[in-house]
Amino acid sequence: MGRTFLLRLAFDGGAFAGWQRQPGERTVQQVVEEALSRLAAGPVRVHAAGRTDAGVHALALAASTELPARWTAAALRRALNAVLPDDVWVADAHAMASGFHARRCAESRRYRYQVGTDDAARSPFRRRWEWALGRPLDVALLDAAAATVVGTHDFTAFSVRGQEKAHHRCRLVESRWTRADDAGRLTYWVEADRFLHHMVRMLVGTMVDIGLGRRPLEDMRRLLASADNRDTSPPAPPEGLWFVEARYAPQWYLAGDAEPAP
Repeated sequence: MGRTFLLRLAFDGGAFAGWQRQPGERTVQQVVEEALSRLAAGPVRVHAAGRTDAGVHALALAASTELPARWTAAALRRALNAVLPDDVWVADAHAMASGFHARRCAESRRYRYQVGTDDAARSPFRRRWEWALGRPLDVALLDAAAATVVGTHDFTAFSVRGQEKAHHRCRLVESRWTRADDAGRLTYWVEADRFLHHMVRMLVGTMVDIGLGRRPLEDMRRLLASADNRDTSPPAPPEGLWFVEARYAPQWYLAGDAEPAP
């Protein structure tokens, strides 16, 4: 009988076509499954807590997999990091209770989005990992816009059209902006029970337009009541988006078999 593991994956999304396998494209799921299959000497599937788009990064994307019982979390993390390419890394691994699934068992997911508001954001050492806006934003308006979406709302206006969903309601427990110490970068933090396709990027794109004075603050509430996304601002670029973490109930974790990052 196999063992179920949780992997927290860090990756630079710049050279990937997103998480999910796609014919003829390099994806994170493909790379991780190929590495695991090599270790297990047979096909292995991996399920992530969320599907990142092309160019989106992760600090700790949660993914679950099942391997032969001889594997421990410590051995798995060491072996996997030895065969993965340089732009993917297993931050930690943990043995999980039977039935655990990274997507279905997640209680919430958390993202951050980074916006560079200073001229130095266009530096090659920054623009790969943030939106190189290079213009100041009204932080008070950003804060007010972010607070508007906390709670349970229908986010149809902040999602890609044509998604087959039973509903478009999401419960946001966090939605706020912070400023870096150097005052050149603003970061949007958002946590919810679920996210729709392009939802975070569309929220950021609309809030940045408000922060630039291109549209009124009242548009956030108006869009939450809208049945389509025709008046929503274009999504922010993928480079600034990072999957931060997924949260799970404590009972899923098996004691005494974890391999944390050093």
